[in-house]
Amino acid sequence: MTSPIAGGVDCDLHPALPHLTSLLPHLNDYWRDQVTTRGMVDLVSQSYPTNSPISARPDWRPAQGKPGSSLHDMKAQALDPFGVSHAICNPLYGVQMVFSEDMADAFCRALNDWLVKEWLDKDARLRGSIVIPVQSVEKSVAEIERCGRDHRFVQVLMLVMGDIPLGKRAYWPIYAAAERLGLPIGIHAGSNYHNPPTSVGWGSYHIEDYVAQAQAFQTQLTSLIVEGVFARHPRLKMVMLESGFTWLPSYLWRLHKFWRGIRMETPWVDRAPLEIVRSNIRFSLQPVDAPPDPDTLNRLFDHMQSDELLLFSTDYPHWQFEGDEVLPEGISSDLVRKIMIDNPHATYPRLKQQVAKETTP
Repeated sequence: MTSPIAGGVDCDLHPALPHLTSLLPHLNDYWRDQVTTRGMVDLVSQSYPTNSPISARPDWRPAQGKPGSSLHDMKAQALDPFGVSHAICNPLYGVQMVFSEDMADAFCRALNDWLVKEWLDKDARLRGSIVIPVQSVEKSVAEIERCGRDHRFVQVLMLVMGDIPLGKRAYWPIYAAAERLGLPIGIHAGSNYHNPPTSVGWGSYHIEDYVAQAQAFQTQLTSLIVEGVFARHPRLKMVMLESGFTWLPSYLWRLHKFWRGIRMETPWVDRAPLEIVRSNIRFSLQPVDAPPDPDTLNRLFDHMQSDELLLFSTDYPHWQFEGDEVLPEGISSDLVRKIMIDNPHATYPRLKQQVAKETTP
């Protein structure tokens, strides 16, 4: 077994909102009344069906309540066992699914405030991602600027499946705000389900949705590169969360081939796609979508042509590995350090600044 080292950064774990009513203290009078009088019960995303085995490891599933809803359990099951110095909380509550811009804005603000009060204020290791109401770019920028004043927020969180491709210029003000504040964009597996999760319509089973997430990441990465997001925002980092990464070498080979052939169509893409990915894109470790054979995995790392692309993650409380086998077997100690410490610090400027403050005599 490859053992983790102390002082790492867990770049993807998921504190669970116990219930929609948990947001009531963080809503204004109007929205508290709306939730109550409408009899709104909960917002449940089919990306993670509550009782699906993959939604939580059996030993991480509490007797009562949602997996991931207890800070005490998170400490005992993820933070302490893996010896992390910091961990980035990515709430996956379904506030992005509603159609109303105003409701989405109110719920996102409340979710971010809840994260601060119930998690970030209670454990100094925790950092947060800003959940934004992408239905309104204007309101998203305002929420980034509001939460960005708290330097414990280190990232902006979006879903990989939405209403339009992420490279479209409509979203560029969001990217400009994030770049200006030193905040990477985290693109997480999941959907607002305003559209089918596959390119050919609605499937029948959860496995079809789950497998299609990797295709969505490829589509979005193409959009981001081809539309010129990184030509306009060269300092912006984007982190693909729960995307898998074994598809990357073959995908980049194909994209590079066609970029060379028809790049006259997009002259603003002035670097090869592989170069753009190396400088601007990162991937969370879990789920490791590779065969368990160490030789195969290390050959894959060679094909990726960079040891700076992967970021350590547990995906707590989702079921991606057994016991403490959070790192794949057979990777070198140098790569372990890169994945757990060096790469996260290089990706998240605010995290690196905080670590520098903590270590300065």
